[in-house]
Amino acid sequence: MTGLLRRAALRSTAAVTPALHGVTVSGLVLVIAVGAYPAAYAALRPPAVTHAAQAAQAKGAVVPAVGGPSVAHAAPAGATPARADADAHGAHAAAAFGRITLPDLLLVEPKGLTPGRIASIGKIAHVRNVLAFDGGQIRAGGRPVNVIGVNPGQFRSWTPLRTASDQGFWNALSRGDFVASDAARKRLGLRPGSTYQLLGESLQPVTFGKAATLGVAGVDLVVNASLSRKLGLVHSVAALISAPAAGLASLTRAVRAAAGRGARIYSLRHQQLPVATSVSGGLPTTYIGLFQQSAARYCPGMSWTILAAIGQIESADGTNEGPSTAGALGPMQFLPSTWRIWGTDGFGQTGTPDIMNPYDAVPSAARMLCADGAAGGGHDLYQAIFDYNHAGWYVTEVLGLAGAYAADYP
Repeated sequence: MTGLLRRAALRSTAAVTPALHGVTVSGLVLVIAVGAYPAAYAALRPPAVTHAAQAAQAKGAVVPAVGGPSVAHAAPAGATPARADADAHGAHAAAAFGRITLPDLLLVEPKGLTPGRIASIGKIAHVRNVLAFDGGQIRAGGRPVNVIGVNPGQFRSWTPLRTASDQGFWNALSRGDFVASDAARKRLGLRPGSTYQLLGESLQPVTFGKAATLGVAGVDLVVNASLSRKLGLVHSVAALISAPAAGLASLTRAVRAAAGRGARIYSLRHQQLPVATSVSGGLPTTYIGLFQQSAARYCPGMSWTILAAIGQIESADGTNEGPSTAGALGPMQFLPSTWRIWGTDGFGQTGTPDIMNPYDAVPSAARMLCADGAAGGGHDLYQAIFDYNHAGWYVTEVLGLAGAYAADYP
């Protein structure tokens, strides 16, 4: 079942040249837009540059390009045993990905959030997840670049689906390489497997791993927590907060009270749902195709992203097919009693409808939602999703994730 979804350039030295220490920068302008959420802005301070890093820059220290494109699960040529061990550990850590987590708020504290404040935010009613990360501005190629420092295993589920599904990207970040946005890779002429110098609080030669859509507009590079400390990024300068069951106004007030007066808070909730209208003749070969075709065939007018969101939330697209604690089964997590009513052979198949077969389960979910009015949108769509799982937070999370699918798969 899981096989359906596979998820001005620098000169020839391929080294990012740090800027001179005398340059004054105003700080990082960080624009968080996970998926395609509304932009939010906040100023972060750059790290101080140490005398050692200044001396290295004054001597014109460079690191020549080495190796070629990095390969997932494999150590670079000439890697030391320690580096090979780190690669193996990084690959294991990067594999810890269950399902997408949708942020409702972005919180930015330029001085850094204390562990106590982060803990207080986590205790707010309806808050399900809080992810704090580092950030700041360093120098690359004589220009400032915006960098965030994250725990890869934690940050992965907060990124756009295509990026979260890119195992090589997370292997590289976990083993200590830096990764980049697609725009930064083009602007800086970055080459996978080559080593570059990054100048923050210290001068660090770092291998470039891979580029992807970060879902964090305005951020150029991402590093892991260890490299973040070496570069002197502001610790826990921002946090993403997921609380799908909370009202936005009350959640914002509670977070503001817990975070303090200096913090800035931005809403990330968004909805933008496309409808698939064309119907193909054959069986879809990916889950995305299956969701699109099932909506078009079995519930015309309903956005296919609703099915995609339910499939991701319920089973991570067939990764966890149950039974759940309530006895639900299959990629769309039907109760056997509900399946007896709505189970159907999808896409021209014959025989007994199979609750475990996605070609039956997804069309059956589409039929059930459609019967409850999902194609009508608005309140009817809300009620149809609520009928699928009787919880207000569930409806909020489905709609939010549907918006993320819409942004990632226009």
